[in-house]
Amino acid sequence: MRLMSGKPLISYAIQNALACDRIDAVVVSSDSEEVLSYAGRFEGVMALDRQSSLAEDAVTLDPVIYDALCRAEQELETRFDVVVTLQPTSPLLSVETLGAALRSFADSEIDSLISVVNAPHLSWKPDGERVVPEYAVRLNRQQLPPRYLETGAFLISRRECVTQTSRIGDAVSVFEIPEAEAADIDTVQDWVMCESALSRKRVVFRVDGHRELGLGHIYRALTLAYAMTEHDVMFICDRRFREGIEKLRSANMRIAEVEGDDGVIAWLRENVVDVLVNDTLDTDSGFIQEAKRLADRVVTFEDLGEGSRFADAVVNAIYEKAPVRENAYVGKSYVALRDEFQTAVPKLFSDRVERVLVMFGGTDPLDLSSRLYQVARAYNADGVRVWFDFILGPGYSGDGIETSTECGICVTRDAMRVTDYMAKADLAFSSQGRTTFELASMGVPTVVLAQNEREQLHSFAQMDNGFINLGLGSEVTDEDIAATLDWIVNAPSVRREMNRLMLANDLKAGVERVKEIILGEVL
Repeated sequence: MRLMSGKPLISYAIQNALACDRIDAVVVSSDSEEVLSYAGRFEGVMALDRQSSLAEDAVTLDPVIYDALCRAEQELETRFDVVVTLQPTSPLLSVETLGAALRSFADSEIDSLISVVNAPHLSWKPDGERVVPEYAVRLNRQQLPPRYLETGAFLISRRECVTQTSRIGDAVSVFEIPEAEAADIDTVQDWVMCESALSRKRVVFRVDGHRELGLGHIYRALTLAYAMTEHDVMFICDRRFREGIEKLRSANMRIAEVEGDDGVIAWLRENVVDVLVNDTLDTDSGFIQEAKRLADRVVTFEDLGEGSRFADAVVNAIYEKAPVRENAYVGKSYVALRDEFQTAVPKLFSDRVERVLVMFGGTDPLDLSSRLYQVARAYNADGVRVWFDFILGPGYSGDGIETSTECGICVTRDAMRVTDYMAKADLAFSSQGRTTFELASMGVPTVVLAQNEREQLHSFAQMDNGFINLGLGSEVTDEDIAATLDWIVNAPSVRREMNRLMLANDLKAGVERVKEIILGEVL
């Protein structure tokens, strides 16, 4: 009767039995008045008081099941063909799996069917005073033969096999159930695991990444997905935008490919979703209202559209000047830094600039990288004064940028860990998107150029947070960029203050804050 995820443990077995269309009668046998009273509340359940002689610790289930079967047949004036034993200590068993097992049993000639999980392992056994292997050859787990372990979830028997001493006939087979449903509660640890599994939510991220938009939304969604491994997480993507889809596939994420808002709504109608996270910028009211009808909770990101008024929550780390609403969480407190930034250690500040990092996102639509490349070559034309590290994103399509030792330039495409480069940088040039939060967490004094007018609305990248903002990249001349580089390299006191302002921000706790918002756990 102890509550498991808000319901008495026994309720899971009762509800599975009642929901299975192949089961005609449900009987609960117990010597507990509390259990019998609770079971009797369910329409269609026969609650039978078990006699004390059958409730002792040493008594097996065989005589208990036989007693309940005989009494039920007598009271209902019928004789059953099949007897299913369900134990309340297996709350993760699904009615779909139970139904599939009963169909398999009905289509066979076997006498008994036992629920198992396939758990092949290299195992050992005692042999006198020694311990010897139970295998002939050491193999990887996936190469080992099946090793079936009983789960206790169910035992299906033909009526004639059920006696006071057994429920197992001569012809026995096993039904392999999903490992996620195989828990059998024997310990506190088992209980905690089941409680966690039953609390799992279906969280679906709707997100795209492509050349014009960049991959920042994809990276953020991945960060949040990694923080929700205790939940069932998957992605919905527009099939037209392959760059984002390929990035998610490389991270082994499950993806449903659709097309546009209509495709998302059609998918939601066919699937059960607890939380929809819509990370595609501005939404319209019709889409969000329909999504809310189909999902229990809808959360949007950086949403300046009319649909934001109807979402359960809007997370907006970037647009701090967005309209203030009760459902909005605005500001740098809600930044979702990637995992590698949670543990990375910033470089100690140096008065001297030795390395400059240049990175303009996954696609760099204005090709600002090429412009900085020419500025860097000119800066080191008379000899290497500083070293420039260029990081080009996976969607970058420009050419002509290559490593040049004589010009002090190193070029890396799609760097595995950008923190390794930031930790060595004394100065950076970047676009005005989410990368600015990452650079701030590493304390790298940064000059920013916006890729588009919308990016200019990202108000974090200003001097009060340690940035020099040159404005829209397409309107800034190469001469201005070169002059800024020369000035800031020779202004250590300015860079020191930029470093201090950046590190004064508490950005690493944002992932947990956003996770709580998504799951609706914010007080």
